[in-house]
Amino acid sequence: MAYMDQDRKKIISQAVKPVLAKYGVKGSLSVRNHMTILLTIKEGKLNFWKDRNMDAFRGSLADVFPGHLDINPYHYQNHYTGESREFLKEIFQALKSAGWYDRSDAMIDYFNTAYYMDVHVGKWNKPYVLRGSN
Repeated sequence: MAYMDQDRKKIISQAVKPVLAKYGVKGSLSVRNHMTILLTIKEGKLNFWKDRNMDAFRGSLADVFPGHLDINPYHYQNHYTGESREFLKEIFQALKSAGWYDRSDAMIDYFNTAYYMDVHVGKWNKPYVLRGSN
């Protein structure tokens, strides 16, 4: 059963901070519903909108809240390119640093994972701030 607590958050935080610093991004971690670790990216030099693969977003609601994106942890490799994709690859590895595992089998409706991971760029009511983009 998925479970996330403040102790696991501390472990993850130690792995996430160097990645945020490497890419010049500011973010915060929070625990949702005792089963999800959420990284909210508030500002930085990465331009996630420029690095989006628009073919992957065609027909989606990605632009309903300008300045806010929910990153799909299962398909970010196809949805983003360039430096944004490299950042997301490293950040998802860091989010898995607290004993993460996934032994789920959707074919038989069996879900067994250590915890869930969400990454948001900005919030619906507080957009991402792009600073000194390359």
